Amino acid sequence: MRIAVVFLALLLGACEGSFFSVGDRWHSSRISEAYAARDACLARYAAESNRIEEVTEAARDVAQDCAVETDKLVEISNRDGDAKVAANIREDSQFRARGYVLKARGQLVF
Repeated sequence: MRIAVVFLALLLGACEGSFFSVGDRWHSSRISEAYAARDACLARYAAESNRIEEVTEAARDVAQDCAVETDKLVEISNRDGDAKVAANIREDSQFRARGYVLKARGQLVF
């Protein structure tokens, strides 16, 4: 009987934390919406970035123009306030901005 109780306790303990909380279901969609808003902003400003000749500088400018959307994405997706996660999201915004600038100029995007 003790073995069965111990086995049951171990079995239930193994499942701890593996289920989504009720809030996670809505949180995922909010993250997706924030990514979509950020990407739409990057695409919109990249289309207008022809005034800056250098691609890297134009991408930096586009990413800066979309800082509000990027900050909202950081806020929603980085619940723990980890500075490394925030820096990675901002770096990804810069990288994606470069891709949108290249695409808007008709150049190959890798």
